[in-house]
Amino acid sequence: MDNLRIFSGNANKPLAEKICEYLGLPLGEAVVGHFSDGESSVEFRENVRGADVYLVQPTCIPANDHLVELLIMIDALKRASAASITAVVPYYAYARQDRKTSPRVPISAKLVANLLTKAGAHRLITMDLHTGQIQGFFDIPVDHLYAAPVMLEYIRKNFTGELVMVSPDAGGVERARAFAKRLNSTLAIIDKRREATLIKAMTLVGNVYGKQAIILDDMVTTGSTLTKAADLLMQHGAKSVHACVTHPVMSPNAVSALQSSMVQSLVVTDTIPLSPEAAKLDKIRVLSVAPLLGEAIRRINNHDSVSSLFV
Repeated sequence: MDNLRIFSGNANKPLAEKICEYLGLPLGEAVVGHFSDGESSVEFRENVRGADVYLVQPTCIPANDHLVELLIMIDALKRASAASITAVVPYYAYARQDRKTSPRVPISAKLVANLLTKAGAHRLITMDLHTGQIQGFFDIPVDHLYAAPVMLEYIRKNFTGELVMVSPDAGGVERARAFAKRLNSTLAIIDKRREATLIKAMTLVGNVYGKQAIILDDMVTTGSTLTKAADLLMQHGAKSVHACVTHPVMSPNAVSALQSSMVQSLVVTDTIPLSPEAAKLDKIRVLSVAPLLGEAIRRINNHDSVSSLFV
């Protein structure tokens, strides 16, 4: 651990500080700002020659600014002769653009992977990717962590009675099935159909009558999926509806939509900071993934198994 250094950009410094507190290390001194024309500026004020450096920087709103900050920080560390550079990106932006869904559109998730690798990152640590195949876009090691241990602990402590884990779309079935298995509960799936970006139809597969339904998802942006899913579940006799979501990518409209929705509680993590509007939502509860990220960093640095975190 003597050779380990942790730095943070401007995206989520409180999370980096919690990780350092878990590891018993100080947060490295770095000045990350902007020139008068908006260009990002970076200066590390500690010697990193020969050090194993971890950069904590989720690419959250404003995603482009935080992504460029991360790239410049990686470049600065490479030129300062750091032995290894690990990008700790709890929230990976552009993950929804992981394939061509229509002609003449980009695969932005692959472009971001290329940028990080070309800048000089030797490893990526991320959490709950929108699609798991993004790991294959990288030619460097990727440690894909899951917020499941934190969420499962919360559910076990705060819910009693009969539960049903709900996937709000086909892509999240594996996540919901894993939760259902560990909680010894049942599983339900919502078949969601879209036209452009609008949800046009939802069909419930499974029995939720008289049960507490917990919707599981990787991110909440507009809140439309959660609110419409909650309405559907209540129509089918669910006793109550709650949601557990890893990344609170919440637009201002999402806050008002969720406040008036049938969702009784929304549990998120601190992979990205809450917006001022989202912090006022009385239904929201934030769980910290700092111990999980800190333990992963410790194990990677000591060449121990990371996968054993999820056994």
